[in-house]
Amino acid sequence: MAENTMPGGWSEYHDLTAEDRAVFYEALEGFVGVNYIPSVVSTQVVAGMNYKYKCIASIPPSDVNWETIIEIFEPLEGKPHIVSIARI
Repeated sequence: MAENTMPGGWSEYHDLTAEDRAVFYEALEGFVGVNYIPSVVSTQVVAGMNYKYKCIASIPPSDVNWETIIEIFEPLEGKPHIVSIARI
């Protein structure tokens, strides 16, 4: 796992681990309309875990793609959920 630059800080963006992918897909379960493919992630330890996923987004059947940042919070107990989605 990438090291934080300071306590409570965000890690550098890095390739997704199996756990990062599981959190991403659990948070987006049931989300329809746009396809998101995560490429890298940055994490922040809080009372749980914050994730910033850089993704490629598209709306099928269009071939148009754009980049997004999806922020997800995984609480200490309970299901991870989307905090925000921003086009970059």
